[in-house]
Amino acid sequence: MSEKKKGSFIGLLPLVIFLVVYFIMGIALTTPEKNGFDRFPLMIGIFIASAISLFLNSPVAEKKSFSEKVTMFCKGGGENTLILMVLIYMLAGAFYSVSIAMHARDSVTNLFLNILPARMVLPGLFIIGCVISFAMGTSMGTVSALMPVGVGLATKLGVPLPLVAGVVVGGAMFGDNLSFISDTTIAAATTLDVDMKSKFKSNVYMVIPAVIINIIMLAFVKINVQSGTQLGGEFNFINIIPFILIILLSLLGMHVLPAMTLSVLSGVIIGIMHGDFTFAESFGKVHEGMMWMQDMAVIAIFVGGLVEMMKYLGGIDWLIFKLSKNVKSRKGAELSMAFMAFLVDVATTNNTISIIACGPISKDICDEFDVHRERAAGILDIFSSVGNGISPHAGQLLTAGALAGIAPASIIGYSWYSILMGISSIIFILLGLGKVKGAKRANS
Repeated sequence: MSEKKKGSFIGLLPLVIFLVVYFIMGIALTTPEKNGFDRFPLMIGIFIASAISLFLNSPVAEKKSFSEKVTMFCKGGGENTLILMVLIYMLAGAFYSVSIAMHARDSVTNLFLNILPARMVLPGLFIIGCVISFAMGTSMGTVSALMPVGVGLATKLGVPLPLVAGVVVGGAMFGDNLSFISDTTIAAATTLDVDMKSKFKSNVYMVIPAVIINIIMLAFVKINVQSGTQLGGEFNFINIIPFILIILLSLLGMHVLPAMTLSVLSGVIIGIMHGDFTFAESFGKVHEGMMWMQDMAVIAIFVGGLVEMMKYLGGIDWLIFKLSKNVKSRKGAELSMAFMAFLVDVATTNNTISIIACGPISKDICDEFDVHRERAAGILDIFSSVGNGISPHAGQLLTAGALAGIAPASIIGYSWYSILMGISSIIFILLGLGKVKGAKRANS
C-alpha cells in the first residue's frame, strides 16, 4: 500500500467556519415571514472563510508568504472547471431571461400541464432531467436548461420552489453520476483502472431503487388543484424551439457551451420575430439574465480559491487519512470509500476532483480488502454526486437557487433523489448486493 499523507485538520478549518457561520446565521435570521438563509448572503460566508484561510499556517504545509498564498488562492479560483462553471452560469442566466421574455418558459410549462395529469408533472420533470443529464453528461447544463420550466410549473401548481428545484437537481445528478460522457464517470473509471461499461453496471444497480422511490414520492406530492381544472393554457410550438434545441443538441453529444449558446440565439431570433423585444432590446435581455448569475459566478471563484488553500494546508489529506486508516473488513472498506468521497466532495464542491483525490487510496483499499474495482469506481462516483446534490455551496444548488430566486440551503431538504441515492447505496453495501458477475477483482 502506498504511503498515506496524514495532512492536518487545520486545513479543514476554513470549510468548518464557513458551514458553521452560514447555518447559524441562516437559522438566527429566520422569522415566520422570512427564510433566514435568504437574508444572509452566501458570498459573505465564503468570503470570511477565504480570508481566514490566507492567515492560517499548517505544520504539514511549506512556509509561504502572504503574497504567495494570495497567488495560490487566485490560481485555485482560476481552475479550468471553475471558469467553465462561470461561463455556464452566464449562459444559464441569459437563457432564463430570454426564455421568459419570448414566452418559451410559459409555452413549455403549459405544454407540460396539458399533456400530463397534475400528479405526474413532477415525476415527468424528474425523468426529463434524467434523460437530458445522461445525454449531456453535465448536471450544471441540465439545471440551467430545466430550472426555467421548473419555476413556471411551481407557479402554476402552487408547489414550493425549493421542491421543484430539488426535482431538477435530482434529475441532473442522475446523469452526472451515470452518463458515459460525464467527467465523473471518466474520472472514476480511469483512477480505478476499469472500463466505463463495467463501472456503469456496478453503479446502476445501486441507484435504480432510488430512481423508482423518488418517482413514487413525487407522484404523491399533494397538488392543490380541483378535479377537472385545466391547468395548462395556450402554448406556441415555435416558442418551444429553444428548449427542444438544447435537448436535441445534448442528445447529439454537443458540448454544453455551444448547445446553450445556440439555444439562447434561437430564443432571441424568435422573440424578435414575434415582437417580444427589438434587436437592440435583446442585448439588454441577455445582459439582464447574466447579471442575475453574477453572485454565483463570483462565489464559484472564491470556492475554487478556498479549496486550493485547504489542499495546501493539508485538510483534504487529513480527511482521507482519517477515513481510511481504521478499515477492518470489505464492507468497512466500501463504506470508508463512500464517506471519503462524500466528505471530500463537500469540502471541494467538485465531484470530479473528489474522485481524483480519493482514487489512488481507494485503489490501495481495493487491493488490501479484495474489493471489485468496478464497484469501488461506482461508489466513489455515487457518493461524490450525493455531496454535490446536497451542498448549499456546490454549483448545482447555487445555480438552481439563483434561477429560482431562493436560498440554496432551502433546496437541501427537497433534494430527494440525491439523498435516496446515498441511502440506497449504503444498504447495498451493508447487504453485499449489486455485485456484477464476472467483475474484475482488485488483485486479478
